Amino acid sequence: MVEALNARVELVEKGTYFTAFSSYGKILVGEKGFEFYDDRNIENYVQIPWDEIDLVVASLLFGGKWIPRFRIQTKRDGSFTFAAQQPKRVLKAMTNHIDPNQVVRALTFSQNLTRNIKTLLSRKKKA
Repeated sequence: MVEALNARVELVEKGTYFTAFSSYGKILVGEKGFEFYDDRNIENYVQIPWDEIDLVVASLLFGGKWIPRFRIQTKRDGSFTFAAQQPKRVLKAMTNHIDPNQVVRALTFSQNLTRNIKTLLSRKKKA
C-alpha cells in the first residue's frame, strides 16, 4: 500500500509522467511535496519533497502562452519530466512552496543549436 506524502492536497491535476513509456495519472501538489500517481497502477508513483527540488525547468512555446512539459531536477535522484492539462496552475502552486527563482525557462531550439555548435568548434580547436 502506498502512503501519501501530503496530508493536505492543494491542487489535483491530470498529468503525464514521461519515462521510457508515458504514464497517465494525477499530479498532486500539497504542503509537503509534489506527487504523481498512475491511474492504472497505484504502485507506479513519484513523490518529491519540496526540500529535495533543486530546479524546475519549464519548456515554453509561442512566447510563453503554452507550456507543453516541465522537468523537476532533484538534488539526489536526477530529473523527472511531467506534462499537465493546466501546467500554469501546477507551476503556480509549486512556486508557493519553493523559491520562484528555482522555476526557470528551458533553452529554445536556437539557443541549444548555438550552444552545440560552439561546443563542437571549441573541441576542434583543442584537437
